[in-house]
Parts: sequence; C-alpha cells; structure tokens
Amino acid sequence: MEGLEEESLLSFGLAIIIDSGRERKLKRKRRESFKSLDTNGVYEGKMFSLLETREMMLKRGNSRREAITGEDGKGLHLIHLLLVSATSLQENKLDTTMENLIELYENVSLNGDSVQRVAAYFADGLVARVLTHRSPFHEMIMKEPTPEDEFLAYIELYKVSPYYQFAHFTANQMIIEAFEREESDNNRALHVVDLDVGYGFQWPSLMQSLSDKATTGNRVSLRVTGFGKTLEELKETKARLIGFAKTFRNLSFEFEGMLISNSRLKSIRKRKKETLVVNMVFYLNSLCTCKRISDLLKSVYMLNPSMVVLIEQEGSRSPRTFLSRFIELLHYYASMFDSLDDFLPLDSLQRLQIEKNHLGKEIKRLMDFDNNEGTSPHLETWKGRMESHGLEGMSLSSKSITQAKLLLKIKAPVQFGGENGGFTAFEREQGNAISLAWQDKCLITASAWQCVGGRRRW
Repeated sequence: MEGLEEESLLSFGLAIIIDSGRERKLKRKRRESFKSLDTNGVYEGKMFSLLETREMMLKRGNSRREAITGEDGKGLHLIHLLLVSATSLQENKLDTTMENLIELYENVSLNGDSVQRVAAYFADGLVARVLTHRSPFHEMIMKEPTPEDEFLAYIELYKVSPYYQFAHFTANQMIIEAFEREESDNNRALHVVDLDVGYGFQWPSLMQSLSDKATTGNRVSLRVTGFGKTLEELKETKARLIGFAKTFRNLSFEFEGMLISNSRLKSIRKRKKETLVVNMVFYLNSLCTCKRISDLLKSVYMLNPSMVVLIEQEGSRSPRTFLSRFIELLHYYASMFDSLDDFLPLDSLQRLQIEKNHLGKEIKRLMDFDNNEGTSPHLETWKGRMESHGLEGMSLSSKSITQAKLLLKIKAPVQFGGENGGFTAFEREQGNAISLAWQDKCLITASAWQCVGGRRRW
C-alpha cells in the first residue's frame, strides 16, 4: 500500500433537545392536525403553494443563483429557516412549517453556494415528512435516481474527494497488516467478508498490494465474500473484480456474492489456515436499530475473525429525537457540501450529479423514517458498542497514519493534525483510530478490532 501508486487504478448547534417521551403524543396530534387542515381545505392550498415554489426553484437557472450567492447573512438565515421548520414540524405546527419551507424554496438553489444547495435537499426531506407515503407528491419528492445515475455519481465523488479513498486505503492497509502478521500460518490465503461490497471499488488496490508481495512461484490467494443489495449489482461487481484480478498472474482471486436480505454470517464458508477479516465500511449505520446492530456484532464475534475493520460516520450520543438527528445530519452534510466547493465550481455538472444522485439521496433517505418504529437511522460513537460485544480495539501502525497523510496531500491541500481549512486527518483513542475531518467536523473514523484475548484457535 506504500506510495499509493494504485490510486490511478481507482479512477474507476444549536442543540435543540425535546423530551423523547413526547414523540408518540406529538405524532398523534399531527394526525389530528392533518384532519383539521384537510377539512378546511387549508392544507391542500398551502401544500400546492409549497410544491409550486419548489418547482420554480428547480427551474431557476444560473441567473437567479448569481443574484443570491454571496449575500451577507444569507447562509445563516437559511439555516435558521431550516431549524424553525424542523422545530415547528416536531411540534405539529404545520402552517408554520409550510410557510417557512416556502420561504426556503424561494431562497435556495441547486446551483448556489454550499448552504443554499444543502438547504434545498433538507427542505425536500422536511416536505416528505409533512406528506404521507401514500401521496403521489411524496413519491415525487423521494424519487430515486436510476442505478446508472447513482453509479456515476458515486464514481465522480470517488474521483474528486478523498472521502471514500481515505476509507478504502486505510481499511486495506489494516487488512494487509493482519495478513502479514499471520503469514507464517495462513498458507498465504486471505479471506475478506465484506458486509456491503457495493461496487467493489475497495478491492483493486488490495489486489495490487497483495500482488506486490507475491511472486509467480509463490502466489497469494484472495477470497472476497461480498454482501450486496441486488443480484444484478453483485453480478456486475463480481465481473468487475474478476476482470481486474486477471491482470495479476501471481494472484489467485475468488468472489462469492450473497444478498444482504437473506444471507447470514453463519452460512459463510471458512477454510483452515486463512487470515479472515470482516470488513464493515459504511455498513453499521444502515442497520438503523440497536437490535440489528447487536445481532450482527454477535455473529461477527462467533465468526472468530483475525480482525474486524470498522469505518463509519460518527455522531454524538444525544437523545434520539427527530430534532437532534436533524441537527446532527445537517451539520454533517453541510460539511460534505462545503468540501465539494474546494474541488468543483458552482456550475459543475459533476458536482450537481454528486449532490443530486448521491448526497441528496442520502439526506432524504435518512430523514424519511418513523420515530415510533424504533428504526430511525442515526450516527453514534461506536467504541462502546464494539466493546460490549467482546471486541477490543487494536493499535494502528505508523504506516496507516503515514498513508492517510500522503493520500490527503495528493487529493487536496490539507493539514495533518493541524487547524482550520480543508481536510484534516488525526489519530484518536490513543492511536487505536484515525479520523477524516472537514475543518472542525469529523466525517469518518477508521479503527481495527479483534476478539478479546485475540483470535481463538478452534
């Protein structure tokens, strides 16, 4: 993983706290508010006006953007409108919510500055919460990008920002070191269980690193068990990775795809004398419920891996109210949108693709949940949860830190462990973790874990 030559291969506050015990009563009151508004015809009129204003926002071109970009205090006003809208929605004041959302749509733009752009997607998320899932307008607001558009947006973000590459290169360095530690006992075989393989972009650089360690007469074996959302995506990922692996004559590669929906870790085929690593990159947050997360971590522990790689977005342990989640998500994605301005101009089609078909989709998905179902997505600090399931943190090597520093220097003007400006990377948890941050906002944290007492030899 040294030198990052393989990088060219991968061009493929506001703390508002509402007593969580009120949420069930508030939801019941919201239903009553809808009935009252529907009876008087007020709700339909205001919703029509709101959707009409949104449509005008979508049609506005660059001339409107130039007129409102850069106005002093505009960004703070938009953030204020978002918070007031979220607060009034939480309190079931639907009139106030829609009035503020109308004003928001009058002042945001998908081609404006970073605050205007992120505010537009959060406004959509709030509108989707006002509407019911049965409404055709809800479907319009929450319309998913095509798989092709989503794939292209992911590629563009992968290329221009260090966000995903930091995650993948850091994870792969940890995996390589786990493989090296057991090289005398693993028959030069590495098995990675990827709980969300996605497009498989993490693995070409690992193949390159393993190939650098191998010779024609002393091959290295890499087996990836990848969990995916659809059979079609798994087939495409398998073909992509097998095609890439064929360029290395000293590497033996296998890929087995499994559907996330109906596969369990206990069905994974393990072999004797192989280094087994569980890869959890941007996966735990998708599970939503504490029970699902707990069940998964119990299964991971029973799998008895040499190492567990965890890379996730992190958040506070604030009460799990709608408002606390809203503020946390707003702070997080405002940083993501702001960071793109360092790489892409306002009129960039790449930036619009990334924000509309990737980041914007995430924002609306994360806001479209039912508070009382116990399935609300959230960010959290993962250390305590991992430790409570029989896992202990592992110290990261100096190579992991150095590689992260080098990647950031290549991708963007940054300071390592410094202050202000751009992307930064810094060690945490007494050297057991490394985080990527944009200015003062931590975006993702990478850490390595093992079963307490080390891997059990059964």
